[in-house]
Amino acid sequence: MKEKDIKQIVKENYSKIALGKKCGCSCGCSNAEQISQSVGYSNKEINNVPEANLGLGCGNPTALAEIKQRDIVLDLGSGAGFDVFLAAKKVGKSGKVIGIDFSEEMIEKAKKNAEKYNYRNTEFRYGDIEELPVEDGSVDVIISNCVINLAPDKEKVFSESYRVLKENGKMFVSDIVLLEELTDEQKQNEELISGCVAGAIQKEDYISIMKRVGFEVRILGEDKEISKRQYQGINLESLKIEAIKRNKNG
Repeated sequence: MKEKDIKQIVKENYSKIALGKKCGCSCGCSNAEQISQSVGYSNKEINNVPEANLGLGCGNPTALAEIKQRDIVLDLGSGAGFDVFLAAKKVGKSGKVIGIDFSEEMIEKAKKNAEKYNYRNTEFRYGDIEELPVEDGSVDVIISNCVINLAPDKEKVFSESYRVLKENGKMFVSDIVLLEELTDEQKQNEELISGCVAGAIQKEDYISIMKRVGFEVRILGEDKEISKRQYQGINLESLKIEAIKRNKNG
């Protein structure tokens, strides 16, 4: 399947999710609150901006990330703003959190949530995570939650992430990776494409790409049980990673 076709499938499906016409990123519909609890969010976090929790995550990168006051944080595939708003509490009034999403409906939903809950240190930009609308070396921390698997060109995503990070900046990712090959039929299945499975790659390949673009990579956790909880036993896992952009002097 062509990359543009994959992107169109993903975009259409996530726009439907934003409008409440479709379920989230798993095989089959589940309760958003239950999914979020199962991947590491507290009840307090879930209820922070409940309208933003669409049950799309496979981990809690804001809990892993070392976010400080005054940081500039970038969320790749920010959806309705769930992780953005959690990060915004950590950066404070002097910091900023930027969310990137290529669904206009998601961006609109996130902006409405920000206005309703008075998050003035957030910004939502329409854009493709393979071509980030962000300046070079301008971001302290990148977070991403179950999104990069949806991008056809993952090396572009990580190259762009590396570009926009400051020296010694860090990227914290929760994402779906495969532990064995999918069938050709599974790879072409539109529900699996938009459901975070068909576009996923092997764990070793995922890590290799990150290292190839220049990141120092550290695995923080691996959730294999998510396969049974959300993905009907398909041999995959949720991989939690810290990636560091070291300066030239280390």
